[in-house]
Amino acid sequence: MDLQSETIEKIDKLVPRYPTMKSAALPLCHLVQEDQGYLSKEAMEWIADRLDLQPINIMELVTFYPMLRTEPTGRHHIRVCRTLPCALAGAYQTCKKLEEAFNCKVGHTSADGEVTLEYVECHADCGKAPVVMVGEDEYTNITPESAEEFATKLKNGAL
Repeated sequence: MDLQSETIEKIDKLVPRYPTMKSAALPLCHLVQEDQGYLSKEAMEWIADRLDLQPINIMELVTFYPMLRTEPTGRHHIRVCRTLPCALAGAYQTCKKLEEAFNCKVGHTSADGEVTLEYVECHADCGKAPVVMVGEDEYTNITPESAEEFATKLKNGAL
C-alpha cells in the first residue's frame, strides 16, 4: 500500500502520543482513509501491522463506525443529514428525489461510479435544513422541491 509521505509523517507523530498503540487505531483508520479514500483489506492489515495488532482488531473498528468505508466512494460523495431538524424539513423526501435523479439507492454507489449517496447524522447547520454535503462542501435548504435542480447542477458541474 502506498501512502503519501505526509500521511506517514502524521502517523509517525500520532502513534507515540497514545499510552498504548491500540488506542491509535481509530485515528490511523481516519488518516489512511483520508489518504486512500477508503479502507481496503490491505490498508486494514497495514494499520494492524503498524500497531502490532491483529487485522480483526481493525476490522472491528471499521465495521462498527459508519464513517469508515471499506469501498471507494463515487466521484461525488453526497451525504444527506437525517437528524430531527433536517428530517422535519424534508430530508427523507430530498434523499428520495436524489435517489431518482442519480439512479442510485441510498447507501450505495451508482453503477457509473459518479455518485455515492448516504444518510449521515447532524451537519450542525440545523437552521438551514435540510443540509446536504457533497465531498466537503455544504449545501443548505435542499428541499424536496429543489433537490432535482440541485442534482442537475451537480451533474452539469455547476456546483
